[in-house]
Amino acid sequence: MFDALGDETRLSLLSTLCTGERYSIAQLTHRTTLTRQAVTKHLRVLERARIVKGTRSGRESLFQFNPEPIHEMQEYLDSVSRQWDMALGRLKAFVERDTE
Repeated sequence: MFDALGDETRLSLLSTLCTGERYSIAQLTHRTTLTRQAVTKHLRVLERARIVKGTRSGRESLFQFNPEPIHEMQEYLDSVSRQWDMALGRLKAFVERDTE
């Protein structure tokens, strides 16, 4: 997921998709210098990371933001952060006890 989010172009696409609307590739390339092929490539990376969902509507593919993987990652990182806080607290207590 971090690899998918580590690209400026993909972050730009996500900022558009975060409105909750579904967008076609043509809409996402409008007012950019990107080709449809480039946008499609970036959307596929986001789709593999489950951050974007693509659906077919007639001849068009429509894409929308899927926040669930971001929420899952946030919960995981919060858990790791709590574990580090506890470990550092134990280390601090040990060091302070040892210096007295």
